[in-house]
Amino acid sequence: MAEPVPMGLALRAYLAASPLIALAGPLVLRRRLARGKEDPARVAEKRGHPSAPRPPGQLIWLHAVGLGEVLALRGLITALARAEPELHFLITSSARSSAQVIASNLPPRTRHQFLPLDAPRYLARFLDHWQPALSIWAEQELWPGAVVAAHARGVPLALVNARMTDAGFARRAKAGGLYGDLLARFARITAQDARSAAHLRALGGDGVWVSGSLKSAAPPLAADPATLAAAKAAVQGRRVWVAASTHPGDETQALAAQAALWAQDPRWLLILAPRDAARAGAIAARLTDARLPFARRSLGRVPASGDAVWLADTYGELGLWYRLAEAALIGGGFDSIGGHNPWEAAHLGAAILHGPDVANFIADYKALQDEAAAIAVAPGALTAALQQPDLHHRAARAQAIVTRAADALDPLAADLLRLVRP
Repeated sequence: MAEPVPMGLALRAYLAASPLIALAGPLVLRRRLARGKEDPARVAEKRGHPSAPRPPGQLIWLHAVGLGEVLALRGLITALARAEPELHFLITSSARSSAQVIASNLPPRTRHQFLPLDAPRYLARFLDHWQPALSIWAEQELWPGAVVAAHARGVPLALVNARMTDAGFARRAKAGGLYGDLLARFARITAQDARSAAHLRALGGDGVWVSGSLKSAAPPLAADPATLAAAKAAVQGRRVWVAASTHPGDETQALAAQAALWAQDPRWLLILAPRDAARAGAIAARLTDARLPFARRSLGRVPASGDAVWLADTYGELGLWYRLAEAALIGGGFDSIGGHNPWEAAHLGAAILHGPDVANFIADYKALQDEAAAIAVAPGALTAALQQPDLHHRAARAQAIVTRAADALDPLAADLLRLVRP
């Protein structure tokens, strides 16, 4: 059992009300199933029912909420496994899309499950089955019931790769001490940057230190060899660039640039991979209006010689697209989204371009800019940026950064392993 820690009124109230989550859970999950937000084959995991056996030996449980956060954990798992080859790992997440992508990118001896809803009954079922020797939480999402339940069982807790904006800090500061009570249960807390570390300390985090971002240290995204070979054959002789994890504003810039490039030289081919593949119909309509011929990946098509765009309306294939591309526009920079992860493209040799809004990845893009490894693109300037002669040099410098970042994970892994209970 863990040493008792303070529990303020806000956390007491949350825990007192949390059994109601189990009463509402079945209805909530049915509605999410109807909207395609849950996987019918795995929805029972949200009620704590495991869909996989527990492996023998010690198991470390890592949690992150969404796709980017989950993929970032792979580098840390690799470092932990390198130090302790007998360990097994469980990744949990909440978003359905994260499960679809991580399935083809799981490190060895690693399983994925969905985190149960934050109800005592569901969490007890989950913890009874998996019996973790350490629980590692990433970035921002902390579920009070899960944190308290794990701590009460004596499971050591660590928060890594934490990121907190000024707005996020303001919201949590209004929560009546709840966040501070949760942080008090963590034996280790590391932050991506100094600003996040300061916010965590102000909320009550103890011993917070800056470790940098895990995203730059994650292994390259996978791609099926046969699918990659077929895709390379389909685009042979083309000048390929990708607009990845895009939103409408990114697409406005990308389509304008591609129209200009294609008019100059029909060898130019844009692979357009939206953040949300469900928007593909609307994007297809925009391509038609722009008179840009396209092939749609979800329909099994590959681009013909007269196509200007390959609409990559599928999940989990960025590892394929980055391997085909000379350059990558990383989405989220033209829509007040705050940018998306540039390191997946860096690993695979695509030169990185991005819009002006990178608020959620300030430290990441600064590291790239400091070594002239990325190009910040103003609205209307993408066509010229894609024709800069030094793109391959920028790509090489970005690859060097991710190689160094992977090597730097070993001290963090060693520190976390000291927490593992026997």
